[in-house]
Amino acid sequence: MKNVFKKLLVAAVVLGTYTSYANEVAEVKSSYNHVEKGNYISVSDTSGEVIYSGEINYSGNLITLFDFTQLKNGTYNVEVTKDFKIELNTIEVKNNVVSVIDSDKKMIHTPVVRTEDSRILISKLALDAENMEIELYFEGELIHSEIVEGEKILNRVYKLDETLDGDYTTIIKSNDRVFVKNFRI
Repeated sequence: MKNVFKKLLVAAVVLGTYTSYANEVAEVKSSYNHVEKGNYISVSDTSGEVIYSGEINYSGNLITLFDFTQLKNGTYNVEVTKDFKIELNTIEVKNNVVSVIDSDKKMIHTPVVRTEDSRILISKLALDAENMEIELYFEGELIHSEIVEGEKILNRVYKLDETLDGDYTTIIKSNDRVFVKNFRI
């Protein structure tokens, strides 16, 4: 009787170990898809038509917060704009099951434009070695244009005429996108 009890105990421990390993693997979630309240989301189909866009109201996992299962079967591009970066995800919906295509994940760092006294400071992390085209406008008129290339960190400081108060605009083109910043000095 003791021998049978020992064998049952060993079998229970072995099965419990296998079950616990299976649960651990199933619970692994990517931190790449974590979004915060206040981030911005945009979902588009393969033709580029935007299906949904808006501000994210809760923090958590992207796939858990948004019900992509209601979309038609197909592939969709999901962009999440965070502080100074844009995360690009591709999801596939098939028979109400959503899969994230890991090989298509991409991150774009957005340029940062700051003003300090009569100076404009522009910086961008360019790990993908993308060029950055900068245009500076005063009252709608182009006053400077430059292409910055070949660096991992793109930095520029522009000194403005302190006597010219008014509306300025920077237009920065990088990663096939256009970033516009308006400010007043």
